[in-house]
Amino acid sequence: MSGRVALVGAGPGDPGLLTIRGLRALEAADVIVADRLGARSVLDGLAADGVELSAEVVDVGKLPGHHAVPQDAINELLVTLARDGRRVVRLKGGDPYIFGRGGEELAYCRDRGVDVEVVPGITSAVSVPAIAGIPLTHRGLATTFTVVTGHDQIRSLSGGPDHTVVLLMGVGTLANSATTLARGERGGECPVAIVEDGYGPRQRVTIGTLDTIAHQAAVRGVRSPAVV
Repeated sequence: MSGRVALVGAGPGDPGLLTIRGLRALEAADVIVADRLGARSVLDGLAADGVELSAEVVDVGKLPGHHAVPQDAINELLVTLARDGRRVVRLKGGDPYIFGRGGEELAYCRDRGVDVEVVPGITSAVSVPAIAGIPLTHRGLATTFTVVTGHDQIRSLSGGPDHTVVLLMGVGTLANSATTLARGERGGECPVAIVEDGYGPRQRVTIGTLDTIAHQAAVRGVRSPAVV
């Protein structure tokens, strides 16, 4: 008997932002392979709301700089579970395809003959600024936006003040990112907001400019997870 894998986006961590299709996949699952950010808090929130899931939960959560379960091992785990005839949900924070390595997991499973369904999730790149009252586009102010990873230091990014930049995993490289972006058309006075722990108990917003934000973040002790 062959099982299957569903890559499900858990959203930013609020169970109310999990899609109905994602919830149905969780309810039908035999095993849930869960990330730390977003995924675990959604499972906890569903339980608190009285939603009972019968699936076994395997925690493969990652901390910054420490991978509890290496990606290669996660890939192999999904295939092994599916080949055992299990209905597997790979529950990933945000959306599986937005810096979530969902494409890698999809390709690995399909290359080994495992059927995969993808259930999109609400990415923190959009939802976390929204809860802080920050639209990524606004008529007459911002006409486009770009989502980039701050995991590695950015070297350049085109665009001016009307081009919103959303930086994920960017707290550790914030000073470099701010300096790099200030050199371009945006300039040092371009406004910046950092939203920590969006939808979580530590949610906090820090507002400054490209010239000041790194210092402000240091003074306030800004920590991950955060969206810049």
